[in-house]
Amino acid sequence: MLNSRLQLPVEPAVILKALQDAGYEAYIVGGAVRDLLLAPDGDLRTQPERLDFDFTTNARPEEIIAVFPEAFYENQFGTVMITPEDLRAQFGLPEPSDTQAEEAAQSPKRIIDLAKATKIHISLEVPEASADPEKKEKQERNFEITTYRSEGAYSDHRRPDFVDWGESIEEDLERRDFTINALALKINAEALEKIAERKETDLLQLDPSEYEIVDLHGGVEDLKQKIIRTVGNPGDRFREDALRMLRAIRLSVQLNCKIDEITYEAIIKNSDLITNISFERISAEFLKMLASRFPKEAVEMLDETGLLVHIIPELLEGKGVEQGGHHTTDVWTHSLDALAACPSTDPIVRLATLIHDIAKPRTYADSDGKITFYNHEIIGSRMAKKIAERLRLSRQDQERIFILVRYHMFYYQPENTDASIRRFMRKVGLNNIDDILDLREGDRLGSGARRTSWRLEEMKARMVEQLHQPMEIRDLAINGHDLMRELGMQPGPELGRVLNELFELVLDDPQLNQKEILLEKAKELVV
Repeated sequence: MLNSRLQLPVEPAVILKALQDAGYEAYIVGGAVRDLLLAPDGDLRTQPERLDFDFTTNARPEEIIAVFPEAFYENQFGTVMITPEDLRAQFGLPEPSDTQAEEAAQSPKRIIDLAKATKIHISLEVPEASADPEKKEKQERNFEITTYRSEGAYSDHRRPDFVDWGESIEEDLERRDFTINALALKINAEALEKIAERKETDLLQLDPSEYEIVDLHGGVEDLKQKIIRTVGNPGDRFREDALRMLRAIRLSVQLNCKIDEITYEAIIKNSDLITNISFERISAEFLKMLASRFPKEAVEMLDETGLLVHIIPELLEGKGVEQGGHHTTDVWTHSLDALAACPSTDPIVRLATLIHDIAKPRTYADSDGKITFYNHEIIGSRMAKKIAERLRLSRQDQERIFILVRYHMFYYQPENTDASIRRFMRKVGLNNIDDILDLREGDRLGSGARRTSWRLEEMKARMVEQLHQPMEIRDLAINGHDLMRELGMQPGPELGRVLNELFELVLDDPQLNQKEILLEKAKELVV
C-alpha cells in the first residue's frame, strides 16, 4: 500500500517555495517521488540512504541562478545544481540531523573489532570524512534543478542529440524512462508557507490536501501492482539510452517489482545496444543490483536478457561444469547460490563472492572420475582483477577483489601455530578479514553446507586473540633510526632487509618484540 501522508525534509520544500515565490512552476520529480510513496510506514528515517531530490521548473537556467545565486550551471541539459551547504547558508537553515543515518545504518557485528586491538594498524586507517570529498559527496548530493525540456533523437544510444526547453510538466514527464519515475510532486503554496515558517530539521508531514501527484502514465498504479514498464514504446526508450535496460533490472531487484512482459522482451531484443554504454555507467548500475536484496535474481535476469555476456562473459563458462566432492551443482549455479547467501551487503564483497570460482572452468580436470580445479584460486584472482578493471572499479577495490578471490580457499587446523594465524591475517589484511569470512559463509551455504563449522569458529576466536600482536614492520619495538644510531647502518636496501628479517622473527615469536632483544638480533643479521 502506498503512502498518502508524506514526509519531506525541509531543504526540498525551501527550493520549491523559492521558485514559486519568484513566479515559476516547480515540482519534485523522478525517483524521490517514487520513494516518498514507497517509504515503509511513510517514515523516511527507515530509508537506508538519504533520498536524492531532483526538481523541474519552467524557469530557464539563468532564471534559476537568479533565485539561487550560489548555484552553478555546467551542462547543456538545463540542469542547475546547488549544494546543500549553500542552500542552508542562503536561507538560514540549520545543519541536518544525523538521526536518519544513525537509525538506518545498523552495522553488522564484525569479527575484527578495532576496540579490542591495542592500536589501529595502517591498513585500517581511513581519512576523516571532512577530508574526503568523494565520501562527503556520497553523504549529501547536490540538489539538481532542471528546466522543463523535450529531447531530440539519441543517435549514440547514450544521450540526446539536442535538448529543447519545454513549456509544461506534461511535456517533461513524457521523456522519462519508466512510469514509476515519471511522477511529479507539487506542494501547494499554503503548505510551503507553513513549512518555511518552521525551518526545522525534523521531517515535515504532508497531508493529501497539501500536495498533488502528477501522474500521466499510470506510474502510481504500477507502483501498487509492483510493475516496471517504460513510458511509451520500450524499444524506443532503450534505443534512446541503452543503460535503461540495466536500470529496469536494477529497479526490479531494488523495489521487488516485476518487469512487464513487453518491456522484458524489448530488453532481450535490444541487449546488444549495451555495448554503446561506458563501463563506468554499467558498473554503477551493476553494483547497485549486487547491493540489493535480490542480487542472484539480478544476475539471472542479466543472463536471460543477453546482457551478462557483455558485462562478465567469464561467468557463463561455468554453466554445465560439474564439481566434485560435496558440491551438488555446476559452477554457474554454485556461484549464484553463493552470491545469494553472502551475508555482506557490500557490493564489492558480493562481486568477489560471485566470481570466486571464476577460473574453475579453465582449470577443470577429470582423472578417473575425480574432478579437480588445481590453482583455480590463483588463476581466478588474476581473472577477477581483470573483471574489476573492466568494471572501472577503483584500484583499492580491484585489490580487494584480488585478495578475496586469491585467498578464499584458506584452510585451518587446530595445530596451526599462532604465527601462521598472524601471517594469514597480515597476508589478507585486517580490513579484509571480515569480508573473506563473509565470502566463505556464502561459499559454504552455496555448496549446501552449514553456515559455519567448529574449525572456522575456532579460527575466528584465535584471530581476535592476535589483534594486539605485531602485524606490520611499524609495530616493531625498533626502527630504522635505532639501527642507524646503534649499529651505524646507512639508509638503503640492507637496512630494509634487516628490518624485514627482524619482523619475521617477531611474527614467529612476539615476545622477541623488545628493543634490547631486537638490537642483539640485528647485530647477528648485519653482514
